[in-house]
Amino acid sequence: MNEGVVDKLRAGVWTDNPGLVQLLGLCPLLAVTTSFVNGLGLGMATMLVLTCSNGLVSATRRFIRPEIRIPMYVLIIASLVTCIELIFMAWFPGLSRSLGIFIPLIVTNCAIVARAEVFASRNPVRSSLLDGIAMGSGFALLLMAIGAFRELLGRGSILSRLDMLFGGEPMQGIVLVDGGFLLAILPPGAFISLGLFVAGKNALDRRRQQTTRSFSSNAQR
Repeated sequence: MNEGVVDKLRAGVWTDNPGLVQLLGLCPLLAVTTSFVNGLGLGMATMLVLTCSNGLVSATRRFIRPEIRIPMYVLIIASLVTCIELIFMAWFPGLSRSLGIFIPLIVTNCAIVARAEVFASRNPVRSSLLDGIAMGSGFALLLMAIGAFRELLGRGSILSRLDMLFGGEPMQGIVLVDGGFLLAILPPGAFISLGLFVAGKNALDRRRQQTTRSFSSNAQR
């Protein structure tokens, strides 16, 4: 794989993750992630919108006047979100009901508008699509990770209600503990979970930096 592609994916998933580092798009991240399947559904929807909007903004950047660029970006994003919402309603009705208003609220996700303004409006289509995939993947993985974490603590199970994706009878998932810690799936649990993930990332980054400095010092000796 091209080294530039790897660096871009690493930046989106870890170094510049929209949710962990930039702390953007926190409304859906905190409100919806009560289960893994909710995080997966909204994460995939956000990644699709981010990737497609980046591509469209990049392709039309020469024709958009600077004075109206932000309204045009919002119009592009809103059109894509409408398409995604209709797809969910048609093929994933259970998941659409579970996510509710938070699919249309993707329009207001500042991470998407920010990437359109900061990156897509200044770079070619291919780079913009890659940026959308990288940043969208990082946001989606964070949604899934927090959703799985809160579901495990709050309900004592994992991967429940996957029937909302695949159809069939309601699925209980893998039950690990009988019952759970209710606070984890309430709003305070969302803030605590995000704080733990941010703290964990920062701790890992500091440890890696210390290891790198120690290795450099030993090499100089």
